[in-house]
Amino acid sequence: MPLTPPAQPSAPHQRMLGAALASRIPGARHSPLALERANNGLFLLWLAYMGLLTFGAWLLWQAGAWHRLIQADPTGLTVAIVLLFTGCSFWAGRRAWVLGQQRMRLDRRLACPSAQGDDTPPGWSAEYQQGCARPSADHTIWLQVLSERAHGPHEMAWWLNGIQLKLGLLGKVIGFSILALHLGQMDSFDASQSSLLLKNLTGGLGIALLTTVTGLTGNILLGLQLMRLDRFADALVADTLAATSPNQEPPHGDRPSGS
Repeated sequence: MPLTPPAQPSAPHQRMLGAALASRIPGARHSPLALERANNGLFLLWLAYMGLLTFGAWLLWQAGAWHRLIQADPTGLTVAIVLLFTGCSFWAGRRAWVLGQQRMRLDRRLACPSAQGDDTPPGWSAEYQQGCARPSADHTIWLQVLSERAHGPHEMAWWLNGIQLKLGLLGKVIGFSILALHLGQMDSFDASQSSLLLKNLTGGLGIALLTTVTGLTGNILLGLQLMRLDRFADALVADTLAATSPNQEPPHGDRPSGS
């Protein structure tokens, strides 16, 4: 009976809840969309995504949900999660722009290999090709440099994405701790203390539930952005390797050959 090969260990960010949920969204793990194939398409897709989230946040503000959310959480963890999500989302937009610029430089180099623009930086792919072309060059080291430039900054973003979930779980612990402390201070459960007991129960459970829901939502929404950045960076590295080694299979990244 043939032996099944052992499963490859997953990357650390793949074990996060946000990555696990975002990877199961239809189209999240497919090759980049048609919009991403255009110039700065990844950045335009990010703008559309952020516009949708901004519209949803405006609807919540019109309904008074943000005001009630801040009032129901005296710990301020929900505000911290929202601010962390906003900062990481703007970083994802900046990263989408950088990856789009590197994609355009690679496309120009593939379309006209003899063109050497003095006013345009060579880009990561050109530096990798030039480094591999040197005598006695170590292709493994240059591949590590290319992979670090394409994926390295994403590791901190994935870590911050996990922090959102941990802050939500911290809020749950704080909420239930407040609830337990109030219950421990109750001498008796008579009718005169029922309203106070109900208020304490509602406050503690509100902190626990709101922070958990906010952390899970931010984790999933930011994980989807980072998943697309990783997929686009994978395609950039794959097309660079295919262009450097003509004997390999044609590029199968975010653009077909000759486009």
